[in-house]
Amino acid sequence: MGALVRAAGGEFVAPGPQDFILPPIFGEVTKPMVLVVLSVVIVAGFFLLSTRKMKVVPGKGQFLAESFYDFGRNNIAREQIGSKDFKPFIPLILSLFTFILVNNIFGIIPFIQYPTMARIGFPLALSVFVVYPVYHYVGIRRHGLRGYLKNQLFPPNVPKFVYVLLTPIEIFQKFFMNPLTLAIRVFAAMFAGHLIIGVFTLGGAFLLEQSSFALKGVSVVAFLFGIAMTLLEAFIQVLQAYIFAILAASFIGAALASDH
Repeated sequence: MGALVRAAGGEFVAPGPQDFILPPIFGEVTKPMVLVVLSVVIVAGFFLLSTRKMKVVPGKGQFLAESFYDFGRNNIAREQIGSKDFKPFIPLILSLFTFILVNNIFGIIPFIQYPTMARIGFPLALSVFVVYPVYHYVGIRRHGLRGYLKNQLFPPNVPKFVYVLLTPIEIFQKFFMNPLTLAIRVFAAMFAGHLIIGVFTLGGAFLLEQSSFALKGVSVVAFLFGIAMTLLEAFIQVLQAYIFAILAASFIGAALASDH
């Protein structure tokens, strides 16, 4: 946010999409690229260090790591995929949740203040190149190509004439909309939340520095709203990481299920 300067001819200019396009740090490397790599280092380092010396009575680090694992295992993978098939997918679901969580939280960390998932390319890459091929692959492997397509595109107990309308909708949803909506959910939430925080924060600073004396008191209200929106955004950042992981698990569960 510190890079967003909002005074043009004495008028406030609200932050917009252009503020998410940052110049390269060096070469073609940009800040979002660095943050994605940093998030991988943070997640991997956290789990490696906290589980390096496992104890029966866990310390704080081990307890936190086990809590994340238990949440990903039981509250997401097991519930959405099913008790018989969920175990092979625990690493994927846990990795998606923690990776997206760290990248989202970057948006409220001082001096970083950039939610990486606010760049559509990152959630789209996770959805199209990770989740999408995984759930189609496991479905085809379980049922065979013909059985999988029949299971996904021709729901049972439906009159045959309805398939004329239903099957094209299923094709559009399963093979086009699912990966797009999965990515757009987290992208839109991070993008909009960051803009809202920017409006209140930068608007408050503008009122304090540029407005008349009578309006300077309004800047306090703007800053208070900025703090409130930051707290709300922190909750949404966690929630969106959870939603992405739980939808990914539900897609895998639906692909493995014998019924539609």
